[in-house]
Amino acid sequence: MSDAGTLTASGYAPVNGLRMYYEVHGDQDGAQRPLLLLHGGVLTIDLSFAGVLPALAATRQVIAVELQGHGRTADIDRDMTLEYFAEDVVGLLDHLGIDVADMWGFSLGGLTALQTVIRYPRRVGRLVLASVHYRHDGYHDEIQNPEALQTGSTRLPTPAEFQEMQEVYVQVAPDPDHFEAFTAKLQGVFQAWKGWEQDDLRAIRSPTLLMVGDHDFVRLEHAVEMHNLIGGSRIAVLPGTTHNGLMRRTDLVLPIAREFFSAAE
Repeated sequence: MSDAGTLTASGYAPVNGLRMYYEVHGDQDGAQRPLLLLHGGVLTIDLSFAGVLPALAATRQVIAVELQGHGRTADIDRDMTLEYFAEDVVGLLDHLGIDVADMWGFSLGGLTALQTVIRYPRRVGRLVLASVHYRHDGYHDEIQNPEALQTGSTRLPTPAEFQEMQEVYVQVAPDPDHFEAFTAKLQGVFQAWKGWEQDDLRAIRSPTLLMVGDHDFVRLEHAVEMHNLIGGSRIAVLPGTTHNGLMRRTDLVLPIAREFFSAAE
């Protein structure tokens, strides 16, 4: 469970056949919209956001969720798709009585946030997309290559990071033995995903901040292309930062994100 000092509630929401785990941190004072955090693939709330969540929750209400099959949310007999994930996010907001939320999504969570703002634009306020692409070719070729694990790409998670993902899964998942089946099923998200059209990005009206590491899965020129397509967006390129390392760069991502979320609209 995330930082106990800021945790005000946690539970399972009945959403589209899921028992969807969520946590609420901090208090809602009416001055800011709730902030929804969406973790990366094979990760959990803690693995993605432990470094930033306490500071964010000190000044606002923060809601963190675990998507289908991730962390404490059990898998169900349903494909994993970004469309379903976005529907689940909106279902959770409905369950909590939230009309509009700011969102911060990392990697898979960022793709889910992007699908949400495209499909349900009125439900999303300010938006941070960390390590996100909008077409398959937005990733470096070595990441698309199934042999990348054997080539020792320095952009990929380290063996220790892979081991940590599995160990945390075993600790918190309702079915600890489901890890291999879960990760295989998760690959279907990317196999089924067709990407978005440029006009989908041009239509986004939510104030948007893009974050990307300079040694990320995402090609820098692709991130700049997204920045140019999403009108009025900001972009932050973090130096010396890999994909999995981005959310650990608390010294950089936290002040950038806090300033962005507090900016006048």
